[in-house]
Amino acid sequence: MKQTGKPTGIKYFLKKCTEQKALLLMSIPFVIWLIVFKYIPLYGWTMAFQDFKPARPILEQEWAGFEHFTFLFTDARFFEVLRNTLAMSIINLVLGFVTAITLAVLLNELRNLTFKRIVQTISYMPHFLSWVVAASIVSYALSMEHGIVNILLVNLGIINEPIIWLGVGEYFWGIIGASDVWKNVGWNSIIYLAAIAMIDTEQYEAAEIDGASRLQRIWHITLPGMKPVIVILLIMNLGYILESGFEAQYLLMNPMNMDFAENLDIFVLRYGISMGNFSLATAAGIFKTVVSFIFLFSANAIAKKLGEARLF
Repeated sequence: MKQTGKPTGIKYFLKKCTEQKALLLMSIPFVIWLIVFKYIPLYGWTMAFQDFKPARPILEQEWAGFEHFTFLFTDARFFEVLRNTLAMSIINLVLGFVTAITLAVLLNELRNLTFKRIVQTISYMPHFLSWVVAASIVSYALSMEHGIVNILLVNLGIINEPIIWLGVGEYFWGIIGASDVWKNVGWNSIIYLAAIAMIDTEQYEAAEIDGASRLQRIWHITLPGMKPVIVILLIMNLGYILESGFEAQYLLMNPMNMDFAENLDIFVLRYGISMGNFSLATAAGIFKTVVSFIFLFSANAIAKKLGEARLF
């Protein structure tokens, strides 16, 4: 009986490699970069299980077992830092998705192309600012004396007197979320605009003939058409759930908001690298990687069970 399944085996694999040799040759530099900068450095993970001293070869270090991991998971400060990291990461994730999708949909609905290009250009510009410049702008906008935020809120009667925004820890997560949206919303919307461009325009024409309003077309055509891209990006971003950022927190942090501003990256810098405790820093890095893997594979498995688009 003749098999009708997809051909497999080493001969089929070699045949495909021969047919696609140009693509394989183009991928060689990336594979070399991946091995050199991503896989070979994993050898350094052994430092997490040692009392690492820079003057000794790595194989001659004194082994400490899980001592550094035990310290992390029993240190109260580490759990405060983990709370801050998760809170800022989730805020950035939710606000980033909602604002980028909303902006992409609104831009798609604009009929004046000149105005559309102007809005896109203005929304993209903050992305190209370094966080050093962006943090300075945010600090000035939130200052008590000349900050535009306090001036507007006082004039609108929302607050009675200026607030020291960066001096109150409880406000810091919201400030980071708003700053990230301002800086990256335009850039993040590009991929959603590309997804919208792939939707068949005949669907919109048919819906308009049937009397669908603009909001109905957005809800029943635009958003479902964007759904696969949204799911894929959500899975990928969940893999970075412990990457809440570094530059923004480090530059906007001060002694008054430190309890809410310090995240895992700053914790590693302050208590690991700056104090010469490279083993502790490596242990925290391994923890971040393991958690990221768990979130990534869990989100992908859930998407698979729900029949949605997935990474693998």
